[in-house]
Amino acid sequence: MNHISFSPDGRYVVSGAFDKALKLWDGYNGTFMANFRGHVGSIYQVAWSADSRLCMSGSKDSTLKVWDVKTKKLMFDLPGHSDEIYAVDWSPDGQKVISGGKDRLVKIWKN
Repeated sequence: MNHISFSPDGRYVVSGAFDKALKLWDGYNGTFMANFRGHVGSIYQVAWSADSRLCMSGSKDSTLKVWDVKTKKLMFDLPGHSDEIYAVDWSPDGQKVISGGKDRLVKIWKN
């Protein structure tokens, strides 16, 4: 596992790893809930929206992906980096996400 994070409401935990899958866990008892598949490279970093409805992942495949926790589906695929993404975060108001990577770029994505 490369990164793991509780949702802000504590209801969920999401993890990213070398197996290219984002995994969703119950934040109360640790029970596995779902796999989110779509990356073709290892996942290095994960982050939650402030309302705990969305999570995102940054990957070796140079994409940032935003996932809907309720539907367990990919919501947005954000290409744009030319190399691995090492860092991701969500703005407190939920309107923007930020990513940084091996290409030495910081990108701000707006909804």
